[in-house]
Amino acid sequence: MTPPKILIVDDDPSIRRLLREYIDRFGFAGETAEDGEAAVERLRREFFAVVLTDMKMPNMDGMALLRHVKEEHPHTDVIVITGHGDDYSYMDVIKAGASDFIAKPFRPDELEAKINRVLREQKLVRQLERHSIYDALTDVYNRRYFDLKLSTEVQRAHRQGYALFLMLLDVDNFKSYNDRFGHQAGDRLLQAVGRILEQSVRENVDWSFRYGGDEFGIILTQLHLEQIHTIAERILEKFGAHDFGNAGISIGVARFVRHENLEWHEEIADLIGRADRALYRAKNHLRGRMVLDREDGSQG
Repeated sequence: MTPPKILIVDDDPSIRRLLREYIDRFGFAGETAEDGEAAVERLRREFFAVVLTDMKMPNMDGMALLRHVKEEHPHTDVIVITGHGDDYSYMDVIKAGASDFIAKPFRPDELEAKINRVLREQKLVRQLERHSIYDALTDVYNRRYFDLKLSTEVQRAHRQGYALFLMLLDVDNFKSYNDRFGHQAGDRLLQAVGRILEQSVRENVDWSFRYGGDEFGIILTQLHLEQIHTIAERILEKFGAHDFGNAGISIGVARFVRHENLEWHEEIADLIGRADRALYRAKNHLRGRMVLDREDGSQG
């Protein structure tokens, strides 16, 4: 397991060396920067779990660095180191966004305890965030996150001028499968669908969701229509490789099209509605395949 990275920021080389020795002894990965400006550049290039910064430094002091980190790197925590003669109090730096405060001189075990506390809190926050956006059964994103992510990605696709497709999927005959084999078997089927979707899309580029019940969704970006067909075929093939009786998958797809007369919430509702209509046609007339809702409103 890769140890957390700690960025040490201080204009005194002897202090940087001492803190680096402490950080390495604690089992973390320590890096250094001689002032706030150098720290900003390091943070731009790589992620640090914690920034450990002095307050009095040339070019960019610790308070300015703290504000920058909180604005530009919200997942990075800052522990401020101050001397007795510094102008900033504990409350000053905590109000500015610091996660903790340590006054010179300090003992190594005191510093280690503060860093460990910050890292434990980071882990807890990540766990809470995951619980809030993931579906507990299928381990894909949940409906709440679908609503947030679709709004964000539609507007980003419009700004940057690339294609975005919404794919809605429904398990055919799921109720009869559940009735015949039981709810636990139905849960395993839904879990399998979640795994299939994750295996069929690009990590951190496309996003899979449990839309509700036995219905799923995928947001697909920066792809051509031929690639959308390929992904749909991959999903259908992977599902068909399982023995799920008469259960199947139907898929409806719509491409995002900007209508200047619509507000963004209306635009998103239009996209979902077109994908849902395509899914309805696939499910009721052409099961086991993908149906695309054309940009002009006709389906094919």
